[in-house]
Amino acid sequence: MAFAQPEIRIQATNLVGVNEQFNITFVISGEDIPSGCEWEPGEDFQLVYGPSRQVSSSTTIVYGKRTKTTQTSYTYILMPKKTGNFSLPAARITVNGKVYTSGIPQIEVVKDDRPAEQQGGGSPETGTIAPDDLFMTLTLSKRSAVVGERLTATLKLYQRVNIAGFENAKFPDFHGFWSQESPARQNIEFQRESVDDKIYNSAVLSSWTIIPQQEGTLTIDPAELVCLVNVRAPSISTGSIFDSFFQDDYRTIRQRVVSEPVSVRVSPLPQGAPASFNGAVGSFSMSAALTRDSLATHEAASLKVSVTGTGNIALLEAPALEFPPDFELYDIKSTDLPSGREFEYPFIPRSHGDFTIGPVEFSYYDVSSRRYVTLKSEPLGIHVVRSGESEPAASAGGAAAVPGVDRRNVKDLGSDIRYIAVTVPAMAASGSFFIGSGAFWLVTVLLFVLAAGAYAAITGLRRRRADVAGLKTRKATKMARKRLAEAGVFLKKNLYTAFYEELHRALLGYVSDKLNLDAAELSKDNIASRLAGAGVPEGTVSEYISLLDACEYARYSPDAGVETMSANYENAVKVISEIDASMGRKHKTAASAGTLAALLLLLFPFAAGAADNTPASDSLWNAGVQHYASGNWDGAVLCWNGILDSGLESEQLYYNLGNAYFKDGDLPNAILNYERALKRNPSYSDARFNLEFANSMIQDNIEAVPDFFLSVWFSSLASAMSSNSWTAAALVALALCLAMAVMFFAGESGGVRKTGFICAIVALIISVACFCFAAGQRAAYFDTDEAIVMSPVSVVKSAPSADSAKDLFVLHEGTKLKVLETVGQWRNIELSDGRQGWMQSSDLEII
Repeated sequence: MAFAQPEIRIQATNLVGVNEQFNITFVISGEDIPSGCEWEPGEDFQLVYGPSRQVSSSTTIVYGKRTKTTQTSYTYILMPKKTGNFSLPAARITVNGKVYTSGIPQIEVVKDDRPAEQQGGGSPETGTIAPDDLFMTLTLSKRSAVVGERLTATLKLYQRVNIAGFENAKFPDFHGFWSQESPARQNIEFQRESVDDKIYNSAVLSSWTIIPQQEGTLTIDPAELVCLVNVRAPSISTGSIFDSFFQDDYRTIRQRVVSEPVSVRVSPLPQGAPASFNGAVGSFSMSAALTRDSLATHEAASLKVSVTGTGNIALLEAPALEFPPDFELYDIKSTDLPSGREFEYPFIPRSHGDFTIGPVEFSYYDVSSRRYVTLKSEPLGIHVVRSGESEPAASAGGAAAVPGVDRRNVKDLGSDIRYIAVTVPAMAASGSFFIGSGAFWLVTVLLFVLAAGAYAAITGLRRRRADVAGLKTRKATKMARKRLAEAGVFLKKNLYTAFYEELHRALLGYVSDKLNLDAAELSKDNIASRLAGAGVPEGTVSEYISLLDACEYARYSPDAGVETMSANYENAVKVISEIDASMGRKHKTAASAGTLAALLLLLFPFAAGAADNTPASDSLWNAGVQHYASGNWDGAVLCWNGILDSGLESEQLYYNLGNAYFKDGDLPNAILNYERALKRNPSYSDARFNLEFANSMIQDNIEAVPDFFLSVWFSSLASAMSSNSWTAAALVALALCLAMAVMFFAGESGGVRKTGFICAIVALIISVACFCFAAGQRAAYFDTDEAIVMSPVSVVKSAPSADSAKDLFVLHEGTKLKVLETVGQWRNIELSDGRQGWMQSSDLEII
């Protein structure tokens, strides 16, 4: 039976101090337990203890197969005899009679005999940290570079103290550099590191890729960090045997650590840069290829140029290329690669023939050789055949286009409507808007309630601070407890007369402060009646009066003993607590209306965002998307109209319906639904784009009367957001206005009141404007004065009659018009150029 070879691992630190003890552990993992381990530390290390042997095992069963794994460790404790770099001998492990050899561990021994883990954490006398026990460095891969050269900046923390945490980190700004921070580490991992024969725990806090953007000596600002360090506290003895149990030997201090500024000498790039040089510095390679080298006219293809290597990759720019004149070019696309960038040049040839692109040239400055290097690809040939459409032939070799062609008048062959909305939108009941809804009025009222509550709270707090008598009343209990504590001291010392005098002073002082009584009013009858009027139970009042009598009697009677004094003291504490509790109940019944209003407001996160979607509507939406993607326009229309029939709507739903009708060739219904989408949300850019595209295909070309520029500006501003968005903005501005109004009415200084007044006016104007925009969109939605011509050909009459009226003009499907009035089955319409007439209602569809 064959046995699997065991795995031998070595666990040991690679850096120790000359007088530091450390562990080295050989861990053997496998199916069987080793029978022995032979190992000697050699002449350079002293064996302090070992070996210590530990064995653990585990059994797993997977699909009926049982697997047993054991792990055996042999641990030795060593101490170095001298400094230097040493290779420890390999261990010989015997398993099932066969000997296996471990690796050879490498150990570095330095002079430091106080490694970082054994530091005391600061000076016990001063509670400070030595500068060489905690510091931070910012190192650069190079201290001299050229403009555009890629450098690496590393921020490291070195510590020989006990760090509990960090705060207020401030990293350099790298003025004069382009910088990009490396991905943040999940945890800060410390590792041992030797600096000037001292062992530190060091950790990389952050690193950056920096690229100098200007020449000269650039200085990087210091980094700052506040470390929370546990330092040993000086021992303070009170002479008690319990000092060692209840004293904390450590305390936490905040130590500010600042790195040194770092300067970089940046030289300019040398003169004589090639024409194809665009700022690349480093070492690069380039490749260029066409996605298609044979295609027909009006078909799309791309040229892809890949630049890889090391250097300022993030700042690489696309190489400049010359394409044949008859090639229509589009925006260059840039894609990041693992070690470079790829540039894609989309193009469409408009003439047939054989053409040549390139060669592609890319130049960079090589830092190692200190010279410019130019990479050049081979010329890329492309063969373009004639498509089914007619176009002029290119000259031989494709060197020039046919003269006399005005390319600006050539229609974009790739133009089309924008694609449908795929994600299920938030549906709403037909005609529902947030403004004017119950939720809207509730939120508005709550804002005013909150403002009133805030004003009442501020003014109440101000009156409370000005109420000296009330302040005295609120502090009565605190003063009574203080006097009772003094009486308790006299009780412990068995000072009979002093105890009862202080107890009597505490009882009378409490009632005087609590009920705001003068010394002349502190008669027992007056106190009893005032306490009863304040809601204190009769039994508690009687007990209080009895305590006063006991105190007065004790001042002129012999010592009654400690038991009586303790009983009176406890009764005084109880009576004061009961009086305080009885009088406090009257103030606890007032609920905070402002808090309740705030909670209700939090429960109403704008009902405009609440969706009325149902599983059926979501299913119909997704089914319509699938039909549209497969080219089944009728199926998509059927599904999406089903959502409308259920009483739900959204701008995305109308937009998708418009797209489906457009693809199906039903232009008037497409325009109708695009218009309805814009009525629902005038800021819907996709619907506006598709509407303009569809309007370019209708037959009637009507020159509209231009509107006044202020009207156009106002309309554009009102259409910047949807009605619900304007409503949300209006409520936010209203909340700000109310807050500033509270500041104005409740402010104490003139500056605060002036600021509150100005801000309140500005916020009020903004809120009113937003409310007007929201209400205007809602009103426009319910207007029925705009319609779309649905009939292929409609004759406009001079009067609402088919027989006696005169024909004025003819309109075709898709034309938008305004409805002025309705008479029976006829509607008086007006075109955008001002012409009016009468059309049958069956030829129109109200938007």
